[in-house]
Amino acid sequence: MSQPLAASARSITGLVLLILTPLALAQGPVLRARVHRSFAPHEGVLREVAFSPDSQTLATSGAVDRTVKLWRIADGKLQRTLTHPEGVASIAFSRDGQWLVSGSYDHAVRIWRLRDGALVRTLKGHGGTVWSVAISPDGQRIASGGEDKTVRMWRASDGGALHVMTGHTLNVWAVGFSPDGLHVGSSSFDKTVKIWRTGTGALVRTLSGHEEAVVSMAFSPKGDLIASSGDDSTVRLWRVKDGAQVAKMTGGSDHIYSVAFSPDGQWLASGGREKGALGTLWKQIAGRRLISRSPTIRLWRVRDGKLIQALDDHTNDVWSVAFSPDGKWLASSSEDGSVKLWRLQ
Repeated sequence: MSQPLAASARSITGLVLLILTPLALAQGPVLRARVHRSFAPHEGVLREVAFSPDSQTLATSGAVDRTVKLWRIADGKLQRTLTHPEGVASIAFSRDGQWLVSGSYDHAVRIWRLRDGALVRTLKGHGGTVWSVAISPDGQRIASGGEDKTVRMWRASDGGALHVMTGHTLNVWAVGFSPDGLHVGSSSFDKTVKIWRTGTGALVRTLSGHEEAVVSMAFSPKGDLIASSGDDSTVRLWRVKDGAQVAKMTGGSDHIYSVAFSPDGQWLASGGREKGALGTLWKQIAGRRLISRSPTIRLWRVRDGKLIQALDDHTNDVWSVAFSPDGKWLASSSEDGSVKLWRLQ
């Protein structure tokens, strides 16, 4: 290439970069996920996935085979199985990684010691399935929500009942502690999210706006926002300090069963059922069975509510999504019987 042509090419390239760079900056950062591993860890329906605090272990819960299974992230090998008398609906790790708490269809909350898989304590008091459990950041309290419309607070050290929070009028589907441990959030089929004071069990605020059941909720890592989702096809963001709704995300999903913040608070993952999708659709064409897929997981940018990526690798409803604490992985569990581990970039 002659020197004048080379100089001209460099000038054009520089001009293109000058134009594209501001556009890229204006669009903001983008998160991408791709499947790293897929496996079928349980017999029958899966409920939840949860990462250990060190991001080295993934826990999965089975609604049919009555187990919690612990898997090593590095190679996908099964490390331990915790067996329950009935199906397992919910799981949570303690922040120090020493304990796992589970909620069951037999109305009980159980505390497990992870180093040897021993059942340490069984907490009874709920009058129905325990749909959700959470452990406070300091490890001193356990919150649980269930079919009996209550949120219950337990002392982790001896299993003592601390508070029974009443106010929801239908099933409590999800509970979670704020990062500072001062508050507990709960979501319900009664279309609301409630915020409770951890120390006293007093109701602080009710967040109203969803038009159908609210199936999932989560505090942001900074504790300034709550994300919620449910059967009205929306993911909503609420400001904790005054309960104001600050964002409403929509796009394809009919029912949204799970939401989770990334550890840096920039991203939100949601999982659920797609509009018009009746589970796995089988077609018989020329003697071959084909699976019709539609996106069941979505990745959102929190700052502007923008949809970043829609993932369609699952072939049925997604029940649970979770980010690893180190921000490298996303896990999802589905009605199709699979758990998928997604590598994030």
